[in-house]
Amino acid sequence: MKSLRWATILALLSLSPGLVWAAELQGSELSVLWGVPFAGLLLSIALLPLLAPFFWHHHFGKVTAAWSLAFLLPFAVLYGPGLAGVSFMHALLAEYIPFILLLTALFTVAGGIHIRGNLHGSPGLNTAILGLGAVLASFMGTTGASMLLIRPLIRANDNRAHKAHVVVFFIFIVSNAGGSLTPLGDPPLFLGFLKGVDFFWTVRQIFGETLFLVGSLLAIFYALDLWFYRQRKEVAPLDPTPDTGRIGFDGAANFWLLGAIAGLVLLSGFWKSAVVFNIAGTDVGLPGLVRDAGLVAITLLSLKITSAKVHADNQFSWGPMAEVAKLFAGIFLTIIPVIAMLKAGTSGPFGAVVSAVTRPDGSPDPAMYFWATGALSSFLDNAPTYLVFFNTAGGDPQAMMTTFASTLAAISAGAVFMGANTYIGNAPNLMVKAIAEDRNVKMPSFFGYMLWSGGVLIPLFIIMTFIWFK
Repeated sequence: MKSLRWATILALLSLSPGLVWAAELQGSELSVLWGVPFAGLLLSIALLPLLAPFFWHHHFGKVTAAWSLAFLLPFAVLYGPGLAGVSFMHALLAEYIPFILLLTALFTVAGGIHIRGNLHGSPGLNTAILGLGAVLASFMGTTGASMLLIRPLIRANDNRAHKAHVVVFFIFIVSNAGGSLTPLGDPPLFLGFLKGVDFFWTVRQIFGETLFLVGSLLAIFYALDLWFYRQRKEVAPLDPTPDTGRIGFDGAANFWLLGAIAGLVLLSGFWKSAVVFNIAGTDVGLPGLVRDAGLVAITLLSLKITSAKVHADNQFSWGPMAEVAKLFAGIFLTIIPVIAMLKAGTSGPFGAVVSAVTRPDGSPDPAMYFWATGALSSFLDNAPTYLVFFNTAGGDPQAMMTTFASTLAAISAGAVFMGANTYIGNAPNLMVKAIAEDRNVKMPSFFGYMLWSGGVLIPLFIIMTFIWFK
């Protein structure tokens, strides 16, 4: 990670007094070539684990840093260190740090809860766990629900010959679709809440879509898991996890900390304060600072009160979190020019994308918003993608919740649901994959996973388009 440290030092040096100046990146002036580092990073994530697995496993942080520098250094030379530094600090302070602190807190706290007892991974039990995860995801976040349930689910199926499909559907349902009903569920909806969308608006507007998608996925999963379960030699006679006493929870005090995390997130949305600190061109509000400081405190408190035995029983390690932190550091940095070009609207290099979501009479097309938001959320971070199309459709929360309610519903559904299309569409996807591989589950490759999502999710999205977004 030395190269990443040098990138950070370079950006901080560029922020010396006299070089920092109020500037905003104009996407309309950029060439699509500025998207090459971002595309290169995505291709590296997709191809290197297949073509050079040993190299990727040991050097993915360096690869991420290299693509980050491939954007940051030329940008600083051509547009000046001031604008490069301001853009870097905005991505760091306004997006990456709050994002990674929330993920770290949820990862740590959920990792401190051990579901005691050996469950046996039958089709009925697996489906019940996925259904429970879908409900929990909208109240404790897709990351929290994923980190709470993925380990016991893997442990329950450790005597099964086929278990990768269990993790794939877990990502579809718990890590994505289940988080669609409240701002606590997924970052895009939280950003909408901060913009003025009512807390309960999404549950009123896309409950039917969520019920259809989750219900369909649970039914498909049960049929597929039952077929595997009935295969000869599917269930090993000797379970690697011995039977223990009754089901229960160790480290249950962490449930209170999960509630505290939810409270901090809600507080930062409801609390309006005029106190704002300008740090290197980025405004950081007091509510956000209190939330982030609280998340750090909760993370440290969870580590202090959770026994070593609970962490050992959960096979808790920082490897999955470190992988997500490094990869998303590069994603948040190299995505800067891509988001700027999208924000430029029809005058930017991606003007065709923006034009495609508008009908000839100038009104928004919900079906196109659903697919455009979803397609970009599959590969870009779904939170800024949500904001781009929220603003493209007008950006007035009152109008979006009333006159253009179908459009906002399409944007919300596309951002949350289609984050499941790839491993990088939503942060919990990569975390679940890393934990599963750490537990010796042979997961599909990047493109192998997309075959699953293309075969299972896309047909369901097409049906949803004709029912709700036509």
